[in-house]
Amino acid sequence: MRNRSKITTLESKFPLLSVEHGCIVSKDADVTVAFRVELPELFTVTSAEYETMHSTWHKAIKVLPNFTIVHKQDWFIKECYHTTCKRGQEKPLSFLARASERHFNERPYLNHTVYLFITKSNRQRMAQQSSFSTLCRGHLLPKEITNEEEMVKFMESVDQFERIINESELIKLARMSEAELVGSREQAALLDRYFSLSDSRHGTLEDIRLGADLVRVGDNMLCLHTLSDTDDLPTTVSTDGRYERLSTDRSDCRLSFASPVGLMLPCNHIYNQYLFIEDSEANLQRFEKQARNMHSLARYSRSNQINEEWIQEYLNTAHSQGLTSIRAHFNVLAWSDDEEELRQVKNDVGSAL
Repeated sequence: MRNRSKITTLESKFPLLSVEHGCIVSKDADVTVAFRVELPELFTVTSAEYETMHSTWHKAIKVLPNFTIVHKQDWFIKECYHTTCKRGQEKPLSFLARASERHFNERPYLNHTVYLFITKSNRQRMAQQSSFSTLCRGHLLPKEITNEEEMVKFMESVDQFERIINESELIKLARMSEAELVGSREQAALLDRYFSLSDSRHGTLEDIRLGADLVRVGDNMLCLHTLSDTDDLPTTVSTDGRYERLSTDRSDCRLSFASPVGLMLPCNHIYNQYLFIEDSEANLQRFEKQARNMHSLARYSRSNQINEEWIQEYLNTAHSQGLTSIRAHFNVLAWSDDEEELRQVKNDVGSAL
């Protein structure tokens, strides 16, 4: 019998082409600059500092050009704490420090690693759909990638973005080198983490299974939750909130708005945040047209009338405060090697969202 199974190589399906001058180049000619992010320690940030961090991100993102994708990725990996006590070290630890190291030795915790990716895309890629094909366009490469001036402006805006973030002194960005992205035979790097879902020092290629009902990497089974409906969000959104378990009448313990899907989620997971910076004027014009259509159809359905009011309120806020219209996407990718634990993880992620 003839084998009819579809077999392909991982290299042909891998979307990245190469790493050049510290930038990741995809097969669709998107250029990405990667950063390693250092955030303040948990429970050490006040409400005013959360507001400062938020305004810093807002100020930095505004300097980026149109058709740029900002991707912030938070990795939370379960690990066991290993003590730093070593015999014969020059400065022996104090009694309390040594007792603390013994107390936490080999205890499980969530290791938090943050990456930031800034991608230069183009108008066609940002509006791409599943029916898009290379046969429908005249040039294989977009015009923006072949324009040297556009690339120079993009790299200058990325440098300005990095400078604004680092000047806040609350968040630190460090540009990732080619070795940290690609790695070597002995040392694992960023791209190796996607194939093993671990932070091991040595890169190992796990078996990957993509099925209709299950995605498996090695022994780990994955589940993906997306925040796709605005009804899941509360009526008011703030940068931080009060953490009642550690707060008292006289002291406030603050956590970020997304902490339920961050360190408060006790499982192996990745929290992805995407911001798609498009042509804001074109988006607002499209909303104006949509509002006129809703107004003309308001007599046939009350929902059209309500939707028109929401769109008008959105447009009034955008024009009066000078805000930029962007698209956003958020998802949580969690995994476990045990089916029972995976079922519990799904419930935990759903309730956290």
